[in-house]
Amino acid sequence: MDGVIELKHSLVDHHLTILRDRTTAPSLFRRQTHRLASLLAFSATTDLPIRDRRITTPLTETDGSELAVKIAIVPILRAGLGMVEPLQELLPEAEVWHLGMYRDEQTAQPIEYYCKLPAGGACDVVFVLDPMLATGGSVVSAIEALDRWDCPDIRVLSIIASRPGLERLQSEFPGVRVFVAAIDPELNEQQFIVPGLGDAGDRIFNTLP
Repeated sequence: MDGVIELKHSLVDHHLTILRDRTTAPSLFRRQTHRLASLLAFSATTDLPIRDRRITTPLTETDGSELAVKIAIVPILRAGLGMVEPLQELLPEAEVWHLGMYRDEQTAQPIEYYCKLPAGGACDVVFVLDPMLATGGSVVSAIEALDRWDCPDIRVLSIIASRPGLERLQSEFPGVRVFVAAIDPELNEQQFIVPGLGDAGDRIFNTLP
């Protein structure tokens, strides 16, 4: 699929296996989410625009570079919060805005309950964070909101995405790039990713029923 970047890396495979395991404790699950989000962020930031900057080291003057874009990090609440810290570590000057979605368990459709985007001026690049891209509904709704915010470059970071969800996203927003650690083949009757890892939000925040 054009615009979908699936990471191929031994560390991704290693950390993802621990994340999927049903016996992984919430504390370790959070650490694994952090590690995988860091790897995704490294891939997703490879081509950010930079400009030249002249600096002085303790020994001499030299040429360097600095980011030349305004960046926003937009986690989809609540599971997306587990991916914010790694992005902030790499992009400490980035703004953080929030979109709240929950899934209607009857229809599996996303319902927006919170939107905190600034009224004035979009950022140049926005990273949308959602650990699980299942049907694609929440991410599509987030991108629609960001489109109204007039953001020219939207990039989605998901740890696991389903193939049907990616196909929907690519169909509706072909210009949006998606960075994923793994693509799983299908959704079950409850619209959960299979094999997946269950409910990422519940496992991050230790609220499993």
